[in-house]
Amino acid sequence: MILAAGAAAAGAGLASGLWWWRRARFAEPPPPPEPPLPPDPAFPNALRVPGADGMYGVLDAQAITSIVARPVRYPLLDGRPAELLAYEVEHVGRTIFNPTFRARTGARINLTFWNALEDPGIIHWHGFKVDSNNDGHPHYAVPGGATYEYQFAIPNRSGTYWYHPHPHGLSGQQIYRGMAGLFIVEDEEELALQRALDLRLGATDIPLIVQDRRLDAYGNPVFAPTGIERFQGFLGHQVLVNLTPRPHLDVASRIYRFRVLNGSNARIYRLAFRHGERLLDFTVIGTDGGLLGQPRIAQEAFLAPAERLDVVLDLRYFSRGEVVTLASLPFDPMHQVAGQSSSAHGAHGRHAPGSDQGPAAAAPAAPTADGAEIELIRIRVSSRVTYGPSLPSILSRIEPLAPGGTRPRPITLDQKKGIWRINGLTYVGDQTPIVVKRGAVETWEIRNLPPGMPHPFHVHGFLFQVTSRSNSPEHVRSIADAKTGLTVSDLGWKDTVLVWPGETVRIAIDFSHPYLGDQVYMVHCHNMEHEDGGMMLNLKVAA
Repeated sequence: MILAAGAAAAGAGLASGLWWWRRARFAEPPPPPEPPLPPDPAFPNALRVPGADGMYGVLDAQAITSIVARPVRYPLLDGRPAELLAYEVEHVGRTIFNPTFRARTGARINLTFWNALEDPGIIHWHGFKVDSNNDGHPHYAVPGGATYEYQFAIPNRSGTYWYHPHPHGLSGQQIYRGMAGLFIVEDEEELALQRALDLRLGATDIPLIVQDRRLDAYGNPVFAPTGIERFQGFLGHQVLVNLTPRPHLDVASRIYRFRVLNGSNARIYRLAFRHGERLLDFTVIGTDGGLLGQPRIAQEAFLAPAERLDVVLDLRYFSRGEVVTLASLPFDPMHQVAGQSSSAHGAHGRHAPGSDQGPAAAAPAAPTADGAEIELIRIRVSSRVTYGPSLPSILSRIEPLAPGGTRPRPITLDQKKGIWRINGLTYVGDQTPIVVKRGAVETWEIRNLPPGMPHPFHVHGFLFQVTSRSNSPEHVRSIADAKTGLTVSDLGWKDTVLVWPGETVRIAIDFSHPYLGDQVYMVHCHNMEHEDGGMMLNLKVAA
């Protein structure tokens, strides 16, 4: 009986094997790969994405022991090597510029910074909750040829952080000429999201560093602000994304994540995804300090210099060849300082970055006005795929801060005789006009006194929660929560918040930390020309 059953099973197996052999032998071959999409002359350049080497290559931060700030030559326009400044890392035979660092929460960083520039330099780890010795304060800036040692454990939750220079008076110039990179921190909540959506950094998880620049005919960034540009902020005539002019990105019909950093010196963006003339829904999943508690649907969001926005775009229902544009929509930038409100979009209309820059141009074109409509990147669906995952309804857990019963601390932003100020003061290196007690949970009430300009207000060393906006301009109220006045860019944990002229923004901030002794950090405007001009104060957290 057993032998008969075995023989029957063997016969069935042989028949099955013959069937699969015949099917494989005579089946139709798989269809050939689809031909590439035709080039787009308006956006001809493939977006630079983080890879194994080159610009923005991905590195395990714990494996790196040294990083060098130096002049480099790297092609930006039509393969012509441009003269840039960059952070360089040599690792396992690879040379990487402005590396995309990646690390887990709690990882220890032991890094020697070597300044191979002529000017002083120091690295600020933007958004990290580290002690003041490792924060990158300007008073730690080292001269050309010198080194500085960083040693710290990463206390932050998952998020898209970044790093950039912070020598006083030179930060804007050094960033403008190329020195900035991302630092991605991962924890269990982040890894769970990556698994849920099948996300891979550089493939379906795409960082976008958005920076406007004035480039000469060879692609060299030209930083030569006039007096009024130092007062208002230095604007470029075209926008680079990941240092790519007029970029396109070919994608499949699935969900993509975009980590957007406004790395510009002064320009504000009103971000939207557009299909033709129709604005698309996108989902905000994180801001400066990592994932939100729950996803939030939006069609537009303001992003000021230094702010980050972590978004998901669902392309599952798009056909091959369809194009989605990430754009900055027109808005009034509220430059009221000279008695005028500059409504740039009326005069400029839609602007494709770099379209007015011919190869024979001897100098950069005039800057595109702040608030003008700009197409940033074209996202082209090049293939259809089957994709099943969907976005989880819960991403993280964020406990709201509960400030004590003390009155809010007033922070005023204004200018006098062409000098931007915080609380009527400008930066003096050895003075600490703001003093808080370690462990205090405070409410800060930030008022931008009109007439003025928008100011991205940044706090070093601590993350905060935005609790309310009041007296906001109409273009903010129209996309804000009716009760709190908050927009999607204000949610979650923040290190930078945009404050418009006439507006009052309240933030809650917890000054708890594990470090010994007094700690001296900074608060400042992240319009780089305002910061370099002294719109910056020391913040002491007293033990």
